[in-house]
Amino acid sequence: MDTIIDFLNTIFWGYVLIYGLLAVGIYFTVRLRLVQIIHFPEMIRSVMGASESDHAGITPFQALCTSLASRVGTGNIAGVAVALYLGGPGAIFWMWIVAGLGMATAFAESTLAQLYKIKDEEGHYRGGPAFYIARGLKAPWAGAVFSVCLILSFGLVFNAVQANSIADAMEGAFGMPKLTSGMILAAMTGVIIFGGIATIARVAEIVVPFMAVGYLGVALFAVFMNLSEVPAVFGLIFESAFGFGSAAGGVAGSVAAAMLNGVKRGLFSNEAGMGSAPNIAAVATPDPHHPVSQGFVQSLGVFIDTILICTATALLILLSGALVPGSGLTGTQLTQAAMSHHIGWVGPYFVAVAIFFFAFTSIIGNYSYAENALVYLGVGGRSGRAVLRLAVLAMVVWGAYESVATVFNAADASMGLMATVNLIAIVLLSGLVARLTRDYLEQRRAGKKPRFTASSMPDLAGQIDPDIWSRP
Repeated sequence: MDTIIDFLNTIFWGYVLIYGLLAVGIYFTVRLRLVQIIHFPEMIRSVMGASESDHAGITPFQALCTSLASRVGTGNIAGVAVALYLGGPGAIFWMWIVAGLGMATAFAESTLAQLYKIKDEEGHYRGGPAFYIARGLKAPWAGAVFSVCLILSFGLVFNAVQANSIADAMEGAFGMPKLTSGMILAAMTGVIIFGGIATIARVAEIVVPFMAVGYLGVALFAVFMNLSEVPAVFGLIFESAFGFGSAAGGVAGSVAAAMLNGVKRGLFSNEAGMGSAPNIAAVATPDPHHPVSQGFVQSLGVFIDTILICTATALLILLSGALVPGSGLTGTQLTQAAMSHHIGWVGPYFVAVAIFFFAFTSIIGNYSYAENALVYLGVGGRSGRAVLRLAVLAMVVWGAYESVATVFNAADASMGLMATVNLIAIVLLSGLVARLTRDYLEQRRAGKKPRFTASSMPDLAGQIDPDIWSRP
């Protein structure tokens, strides 16, 4: 099994997804005419919208926070440090490039998720890639494959990995036994996920801004304390990215290493194109009442995850002088060393607490995605959700205590298949994304508040829910 899994991961992550995600990001950036750059203010406007009188879904801000809960994880702390160690400062530049392109991909997949959403038996919105694959491409079998992969990877195994990161951090900083960490974490998770997606969204809109602002605040403190060195650090990032001067000296592979590690870590961190965040994008009640509105919201999520939070970690490390090629100091330990330089003995404890919040919110965010996939498979009733929730809690306890290397590799392969299916789907449906985007922007330019109705695109009859997309 290990041999098969390693082969699949080599194919998916060595070839298909690295180049596929980049190519799709470039494709949507060009086809949508730099929508993620030119219309950036629209992202802010869409996030701040209310949910009108429709309470079948969560608010745009809650959708953003829940997607960030999943996106912002240990990769923002340990992953960035690994990228810097293996690729040098230039890796950060390529993370920025990948985020810029990924914003267009996230825009496309979340717009489609909004368009094809449905109401479940309890009157709540549900949707995601499985739904637009089944309805838009008439390939329900592919939607089922996607859903099973999502549940296995995000719903179960990745939650075990996040629990493992928390347990390691708590043991290292406070001497807490891993099993104790796992039991406490499972209890906290259970309280939230048994409340359903609405409870997850309410928790996320409180915890995610708190953790993001707190982490960014420490980074800004470090920047202001070393303000005179900041221009040189940015210069180093650009020089290393292109191999100018001696900036990349001592780093394995120089430009190639910077590009490879920056691209990989950027893609892993922001999840654009993976098909994960669209599951929560579909649950939102957008304002304006248009699928493109939620596309803008989730595009902003990629920006916050990579351009803001990953850059914050990079600046903390580069300003500290803790990055020493060949020293063996990498991952969480490198970030802790950098934090110790900036805020003293509190640094390692701060990183441990940050990992706790980043990883814990990832667990509840990942669960919300899996619940949507369960609904698509037709087993999303109360008993089905109860089984999934208990399985998640069991994986949290197990992941905190055990090494999860082999299972994590299996989940990587599962996510690779899931992402490949999603990328093919959004490219095939790209014409529809372009039409929706054009409709939204034309209404905005005409001075109207954009609104989408099913009757405006009669060719979608039978694919989308006319009750959801009718004029109130």
